[in-house]
Amino acid sequence: MMSPASMTEDFIATDEPVHGLQRLVARFGGHAYDPHRHETYAVGHTLWGAQAFRYRGSDRISVRDECMVIHPDEVHDGHAGVPEGFSYRMLYIEPWLVCRALGRDRLLPFVPEVVERDAALAALIDDAFADFPYPMELLQADAFISDVAAHLARRSDDAGLQRVAALPVDEVAVARSFLTEEFDRQVTSGDLERITGLDRFELSRAFRRLIGTSPHRYLVGRRLAHARSRMAAGEGLAEAAAASGFADQSHMTRHFRARFGITPGRFATLASASQA
Repeated sequence: MMSPASMTEDFIATDEPVHGLQRLVARFGGHAYDPHRHETYAVGHTLWGAQAFRYRGSDRISVRDECMVIHPDEVHDGHAGVPEGFSYRMLYIEPWLVCRALGRDRLLPFVPEVVERDAALAALIDDAFADFPYPMELLQADAFISDVAAHLARRSDDAGLQRVAALPVDEVAVARSFLTEEFDRQVTSGDLERITGLDRFELSRAFRRLIGTSPHRYLVGRRLAHARSRMAAGEGLAEAAAASGFADQSHMTRHFRARFGITPGRFATLASASQA
């Protein structure tokens, strides 16, 4: 557990995604993130201090031992809510895996209480960090996703109980796999129509209901994950952008800040500090 004396410098540490799951631990003494949104669920546990943020039109705060559940594509920011700052653990989970864990005929669960003292969820999160930063084993990742999906479903509002058997689940799975594999090139709606057999607008609607975001935002998310991994390993920003399918560094920077709430340069500096 962090103490105020140990929270003198901001830092971020992440691992490589395993089976649609990525872990992050960070601490900040003041401003942390500009408004941004993820294409994943963000499930976190505040370890020390107080993390303040704006979410769905309201100011929220998570203090020590409270948990956060942020739904895909919901705009939020982040800053310290007390002078000593805050530290937290966060897991980013692909919504598609939550759907799979709950069964093919369920919509994504929406948890209305974004901040709650939830001992069971905190224990799940802490267990996922037991070997951090060593990679999670695939069996561990599968078990965690299953447990968290069930937990989110129990805390969800009524919308999460709707049945969606009529949606083209298999076709969306094909599109998602294609975008994951082809993230570093230009992908068109025609490409997705050809491999799924669905009209582009039908696919877009189904993709959002099952994945939590649009096909384009999912594609950009794959590019950003690849770029962030390369930057965390010490690669330059321009090189990471070129290797990840972005037109140039400024193109990557615009999307990176919108997705993560910080610039690529600041992320690289914080990631470097965590390894010092």
